[in-house]
Amino acid sequence: MSPLMVNSSSVYELIQECLANNRTAQRQLFEIYAPKMIIVCRRYVRLDTEAEDVMQEAFVKIFRNLKSFNFEGSFEGWVRKIMINTSLKYISKKHFQNESTTLSEVNEESVEPEILYKLNEEDIMDLIRSLPDGYRHVFNMYIIEGYSHKEIASMLGIEESTSRSQLVKARRILQDKIINLQKIAI
Repeated sequence: MSPLMVNSSSVYELIQECLANNRTAQRQLFEIYAPKMIIVCRRYVRLDTEAEDVMQEAFVKIFRNLKSFNFEGSFEGWVRKIMINTSLKYISKKHFQNESTTLSEVNEESVEPEILYKLNEEDIMDLIRSLPDGYRHVFNMYIIEGYSHKEIASMLGIEESTSRSQLVKARRILQDKIINLQKIAI
């Protein structure tokens, strides 16, 4: 079963097979969602090997808790939330501390729109992955995952104002990096 052929009834059937301890179905479920979920883990964890470990740990949680999925909402969304929470838990185990960069260190030049069109997905992901950990986590959770500052603050154990300021700083750092790429391209 390819990821493109997944629909709600096939997901339901696949989950039922997984709950019956069908190893082939469990493998299929993993193969369907792993390619997207490794990307989620890589957004939070710097090293690819660590992201793979986090993803494996998250899939163990998914299979252990599969019976608690009540088919309300998207299964992929449920899986994604487990990936994010497992990534955040891994980060906190590594004693994640907010890194600080002052705004005065960030360039105030503007970005030419043409440079953005020249960046591919991997270039953009590399720029995001180069952010200091705290900024990267807030940026991912707010911009990519769509969490509110209140939710981010709760999940990361920080103040809402810290979440907001880290997002502003992350955006400015990314802007500075894009400007530097622009200068190199000229």
